[in-house]
Amino acid sequence: AVKAVAAAIPAITKACDAIESGMRKGGRLIYIGAGSSGRLGILDAVECPPTYGVSQDTVQGIIAGGYDCMFCASENAEDGADAGVRDLKERSPKKEDTIVGISAAGNAAYVAAALAYARSIGCTTIGVTNNAGSRLDLEPDISVVVDTGQEVVTGSTRMKAGTAHKMVLNMLSTAVMIKYGRVYQNYMIYIKPVNVKLRDRMIRIVRDIAEVTYEEAEKRLE
Repeated sequence: AVKAVAAAIPAITKACDAIESGMRKGGRLIYIGAGSSGRLGILDAVECPPTYGVSQDTVQGIIAGGYDCMFCASENAEDGADAGVRDLKERSPKKEDTIVGISAAGNAAYVAAALAYARSIGCTTIGVTNNAGSRLDLEPDISVVVDTGQEVVTGSTRMKAGTAHKMVLNMLSTAVMIKYGRVYQNYMIYIKPVNVKLRDRMIRIVRDIAEVTYEEAEKRLE
């Protein structure tokens, strides 16, 4: 998985530039996928507000079958092309948004149809897949193909393919947020002190950046 992701870094870099450009214009990053791919998109999306201080609206995740499929698999949901378009439309996409479709095999109708609709209205579309020559490779504006080869358990794409997808999504959101100015050096400077751990982290970040004592950093923050 690591080797496959490393080989895709040029495409990942291009995707990051496109996402950041859209955000500078007020756009959002929206992941859409089915099954394990959809869950990974949601996982990455929900981590962005606490890590980078962006709104819940800035990075979003959509999974085929809706909320319940986050916790209970529904294997036929990926075949619903109309549902993919419908679910994306519910987010009122605009041309500044970047839509990232995730599918290991790259041909899930739910995801491909949503990306086709997004592209038709002017959104930037990105496909993340493990299958060169698939719809998610050939149809989006930017294609990120991570060829992880045969799975340890044949057909269980939550393994090598899923691991590679998680890495790619981490790279996309992290690099975009750094470029977007939500990080200083390697510090999370937009966190909110909503619990004891984060309050302490905020104080330590100011202590380190300002080169003052812990007590002085706390005083300045107060």
